[in-house]
Amino acid sequence: MQFRIDQQIAARLADVEAALLDAEFVAATATLPQLGKPEVLEQQRDGDHVLQRVRYHFVGQLSSAVTRVVDPDRLSWVDEARYDLATHTQQHRIAPDHYGDRLEASYDVTLTGAGEHTRRLATGELKVHVPLVGGRVERAIVGGITEHADAEAELLGTWIAGRRT
Repeated sequence: MQFRIDQQIAARLADVEAALLDAEFVAATATLPQLGKPEVLEQQRDGDHVLQRVRYHFVGQLSSAVTRVVDPDRLSWVDEARYDLATHTQQHRIAPDHYGDRLEASYDVTLTGAGEHTRRLATGELKVHVPLVGGRVERAIVGGITEHADAEAELLGTWIAGRRT
Protein backbone atom coordinates (compact mmCIF):
# COMPACT_ATOMS: atom_id res chain seq x y z
CA MET A 1 0.00 0.00 0.00
CA GLN A 2 1.40 3.36 -0.99
CA PHE A 3 0.89 6.37 1.24
CA ARG A 4 1.43 10.12 1.19
CA ILE A 5 1.45 12.56 4.11
CA ASP A 6 1.64 16.29 3.40
CA GLN A 7 2.01 18.61 6.39
CA GLN A 8 2.80 22.16 7.43
CA ILE A 9 5.02 22.57 10.49
CA ALA A 10 5.03 25.89 12.34
CA ALA A 11 8.82 26.27 12.38
CA ARG A 12 11.69 27.17 10.06
CA LEU A 13 13.24 24.39 7.99
CA ALA A 14 16.66 24.54 9.66
CA ASP A 15 15.04 24.28 13.08
CA VAL A 16 12.89 21.31 11.99
CA GLU A 17 15.92 19.43 10.67
CA ALA A 18 17.91 20.20 13.80
CA ALA A 19 15.08 18.99 16.04
CA LEU A 20 14.63 15.74 14.13
CA LEU A 21 18.30 15.00 14.76
CA ASP A 22 18.26 16.11 18.42
CA ALA A 23 18.18 13.22 20.89
CA GLU A 24 16.16 15.40 23.29
CA PHE A 25 13.43 15.91 20.70
CA VAL A 26 13.44 12.21 19.81
CA ALA A 27 12.97 11.46 23.53
CA ALA A 28 10.14 14.02 23.68
CA THR A 29 8.20 12.02 21.08
CA ALA A 30 7.52 9.48 23.84
CA THR A 31 4.61 11.75 24.76
CA LEU A 32 2.92 11.06 21.42
CA PRO A 33 0.11 8.51 21.17
CA GLN A 34 0.74 4.84 20.45
CA LEU A 35 4.55 4.76 20.71
CA GLY A 36 6.62 4.04 23.76
CA LYS A 37 9.91 5.67 24.63
CA PRO A 38 12.11 5.80 21.52
CA GLU A 39 15.76 4.83 21.75
CA VAL A 40 18.44 6.47 19.58
CA LEU A 41 20.69 3.57 18.63
CA GLU A 42 23.09 5.36 16.35
CA GLN A 43 23.80 8.72 14.80
CA GLN A 44 26.68 9.21 12.38
CA ARG A 45 27.44 12.52 10.67
CA ASP A 46 29.57 13.02 7.58
CA GLY A 47 29.26 16.59 6.36
CA ASP A 48 25.67 17.11 5.15
CA HIS A 49 24.83 13.41 5.51
CA VAL A 50 23.49 11.87 8.71
CA LEU A 51 22.55 8.27 9.44
CA GLN A 52 20.20 7.97 12.39
CA ARG A 53 18.75 4.74 13.73
CA VAL A 54 15.94 4.90 16.29
CA ARG A 55 14.09 1.97 17.89
CA TYR A 56 10.37 2.36 18.50
CA HIS A 57 7.83 0.22 20.38
CA PHE A 58 4.13 0.22 19.60
CA VAL A 59 2.05 0.58 22.77
CA GLY A 60 -1.36 1.47 21.32
CA GLN A 61 -4.49 -0.62 21.02
CA LEU A 62 -4.76 -3.14 18.21
CA SER A 63 -7.77 -4.68 16.57
CA SER A 64 -8.47 -8.38 16.99
CA ALA A 65 -7.63 -8.84 13.29
CA VAL A 66 -4.09 -7.62 13.97
CA THR A 67 -3.58 -9.53 17.23
CA ARG A 68 -4.48 -12.77 15.45
CA VAL A 69 -1.27 -12.52 13.45
CA VAL A 70 1.10 -10.58 15.73
CA ASP A 71 1.95 -10.46 19.43
CA PRO A 72 1.53 -6.83 20.60
CA ASP A 73 4.52 -7.23 22.95
CA ARG A 74 6.77 -7.94 19.95
CA LEU A 75 5.88 -4.85 17.92
CA SER A 76 9.16 -2.98 17.84
CA TRP A 77 11.21 -1.76 14.93
CA VAL A 78 14.18 0.35 13.93
CA ASP A 79 13.66 3.39 11.72
CA GLU A 80 16.91 3.75 9.79
CA ALA A 81 16.99 7.26 8.33
CA ARG A 82 19.52 8.75 5.95
CA TYR A 83 19.35 12.54 5.99
CA ASP A 84 20.80 14.76 3.27
CA LEU A 85 20.90 18.19 4.87
CA ALA A 86 21.95 19.89 1.61
CA THR A 87 18.84 18.73 -0.26
CA HIS A 88 16.59 18.54 2.84
CA THR A 89 15.61 14.97 2.05
CA GLN A 90 15.45 11.79 4.08
CA GLN A 91 15.24 8.13 3.16
CA HIS A 92 13.74 5.87 5.82
CA ARG A 93 13.71 2.08 6.00
CA ILE A 94 11.71 0.30 8.67
CA ALA A 95 13.37 -2.85 10.02
CA PRO A 96 11.04 -4.85 12.30
CA ASP A 97 12.72 -6.50 15.29
CA HIS A 98 10.22 -9.34 14.86
CA TYR A 99 7.98 -10.38 11.98
CA GLY A 100 10.47 -9.20 9.39
CA ASP A 101 9.00 -11.73 6.98
CA ARG A 102 5.54 -10.14 7.34
CA LEU A 103 6.26 -6.44 6.99
CA GLU A 104 8.18 -4.28 4.53
CA ALA A 105 8.13 -0.50 4.79
CA SER A 106 10.09 2.48 3.56
CA TYR A 107 9.36 6.13 2.97
CA ASP A 108 11.03 9.29 1.72
CA VAL A 109 10.65 12.76 3.19
CA THR A 110 11.24 16.14 1.58
CA LEU A 111 11.29 19.32 3.64
CA THR A 112 10.64 22.67 1.99
CA GLY A 113 11.02 25.94 3.84
CA ALA A 114 8.62 28.84 3.47
CA GLY A 115 9.61 31.53 5.97
CA GLU A 116 8.42 30.55 9.43
CA HIS A 117 6.86 27.29 8.19
CA THR A 118 8.13 24.04 6.77
CA ARG A 119 6.30 21.69 4.47
CA ARG A 120 6.97 18.01 5.16
CA LEU A 121 6.01 15.64 2.39
CA ALA A 122 6.38 11.93 3.08
CA THR A 123 5.71 9.27 0.47
CA GLY A 124 6.18 5.61 1.09
CA GLU A 125 5.12 2.04 0.70
CA LEU A 126 4.08 -0.48 3.30
CA LYS A 127 3.40 -4.13 2.60
CA VAL A 128 2.02 -6.69 5.05
CA HIS A 129 2.56 -10.27 3.92
CA VAL A 130 -0.36 -11.99 5.64
CA PRO A 131 -3.01 -13.72 3.57
CA LEU A 132 -6.60 -12.50 3.86
CA VAL A 133 -6.03 -9.75 6.42
CA GLY A 134 -2.88 -8.09 5.01
CA GLY A 135 -4.76 -5.24 3.31
CA ARG A 136 -6.78 -4.46 6.42
CA VAL A 137 -3.64 -4.47 8.55
CA GLU A 138 -1.88 -2.20 6.04
CA ARG A 139 -4.72 0.34 6.23
CA ALA A 140 -4.61 0.25 10.04
CA ILE A 141 -0.84 0.78 10.12
CA VAL A 142 -0.94 3.63 7.58
CA GLY A 143 -3.71 5.25 9.64
CA GLY A 144 -1.50 5.02 12.71
CA ILE A 145 1.50 6.40 10.81
CA THR A 146 -0.58 9.38 9.67
CA GLU A 147 -1.90 10.01 13.18
CA HIS A 148 1.63 9.84 14.60
CA ALA A 149 3.03 12.15 11.89
CA ASP A 150 0.32 14.74 12.58
CA ALA A 151 1.03 14.66 16.31
CA GLU A 152 4.78 14.84 15.67
CA ALA A 153 4.34 17.88 13.37
CA GLU A 154 2.44 19.68 16.13
CA LEU A 155 5.05 18.69 18.71
CA LEU A 156 7.85 19.95 16.44
CA GLY A 157 6.30 23.41 16.24
CA THR A 158 5.68 23.56 19.99
CA TRP A 159 9.07 22.13 20.96
CA ILE A 160 10.99 24.48 18.66
CA ALA A 161 8.99 27.52 19.85
CA GLY A 162 9.78 26.55 23.45
CA ARG A 163 13.49 26.46 22.66
CA ARG A 164 13.43 30.04 21.33
CA THR A 165 12.10 31.52 24.57
